[in-house]
Amino acid sequence: MFGLEKRDYTLLIIVACLTMFAPFILNPFPTDSAMAQFNAGYPDLMQRFVIFGIFAIGFNLLFGLTGYLSFGHAAFLGVGSYSAVWMYKLLGYNILPGLFLSVIVSAVFALLIGYISLRRSGIYFSILTLAFAQMMFSIAYSDLIGRFLGTTITNGETGLQVYNSDPQVLHSASKPDIPHLFGQQMQSTYSLDIAGWSFDFNTGYYLCALIMIAAFYIAIRIFRSPFGLMLRAIKTNQTRLNYTGLNTRPYALAVFVISGMYAGLAGGLMACMDPLAGAERMQWTASGEVVLMTILGGAGTLIGPVLGAGFIKYFENIFSKINDSILHQWFAFFPDGIEDAVVFMIHPFIGKGWHLTLGILFMLVVIFLPGGLVEGGQRIGKLLKRGKKSEDKGDGDAASTPAE
Repeated sequence: MFGLEKRDYTLLIIVACLTMFAPFILNPFPTDSAMAQFNAGYPDLMQRFVIFGIFAIGFNLLFGLTGYLSFGHAAFLGVGSYSAVWMYKLLGYNILPGLFLSVIVSAVFALLIGYISLRRSGIYFSILTLAFAQMMFSIAYSDLIGRFLGTTITNGETGLQVYNSDPQVLHSASKPDIPHLFGQQMQSTYSLDIAGWSFDFNTGYYLCALIMIAAFYIAIRIFRSPFGLMLRAIKTNQTRLNYTGLNTRPYALAVFVISGMYAGLAGGLMACMDPLAGAERMQWTASGEVVLMTILGGAGTLIGPVLGAGFIKYFENIFSKINDSILHQWFAFFPDGIEDAVVFMIHPFIGKGWHLTLGILFMLVVIFLPGGLVEGGQRIGKLLKRGKKSEDKGDGDAASTPAE
């Protein structure tokens, strides 16, 4: 179905079910319980899961298939955000023109940067992409182009946003003054209270989720296509391909542009959720974050980048909110001296120190699961299958052995 093999179709169904039922899956604890701190089913965080999932899926097409490690993909994320906000300023708050422009402009920038960067490989390619991204960050942060043209393009460090004085030629009083899809506001949320649980169903999240499912499906088709096979060959041994007379650069440039379009789409969706674009989305740290997501989940796998994006964004948003007062509530059953000692030991790993916790987890995954979280899931699956086979074999032996 959909031109997919049974294995890929099953994987697509799993991803679709996880995203559609995320408000239930990510809220396992009652709202008033002490463990509600670990719930992640609120709209803002769920939107980040799927948006950065799209970003990581696109990056994985470049890094996972061809082996080209880009440290500048955040540039396309920022370009996508700026493009979407400019469409809000010029036309109106309907998100479709903004998303369309985000993808197109990001593709143009990716074509230009990729054409130059792909003349080198290995670490030299990585440094070139990082250099281009930092140049674009500096231009956006200082609004250099705007100062040269005598007008505002990125609005510098303040960030680009929509004002009442903007043209918005397609906007009318009957339409919302926030991003919407034909009148349906992206921030519109329906809350469902059942017993002690509360579940939020957000319009913006489900739009992003549907787009991520479509992006995941396209990634599967690329992985299984002859084009994807050529990209794998580039990763395996590009020199041998060149010796056969094949010019590999057009294939690498094509996947670089596709990856940049994924990043631009993610940036446009970020502007759909919050109509503001800033230069911080183009910093090298954002580029490094998508690298971590892909490696942590499993580079070169289909679902790995999605898992890595969810893993990192969960720790960033959940563990950064835990503070000493919450820890004291959790360990209040200990005597005062022991309670204070436990809180003192955990304190460096929560709040602003969540990066330390993530770093330790990333180190453990790299050491014990070089294939990322996907490899961990595969190992668990093999253990379960082995245990089931052992039980079946034991039952067979018992059935064939006569009773004494």
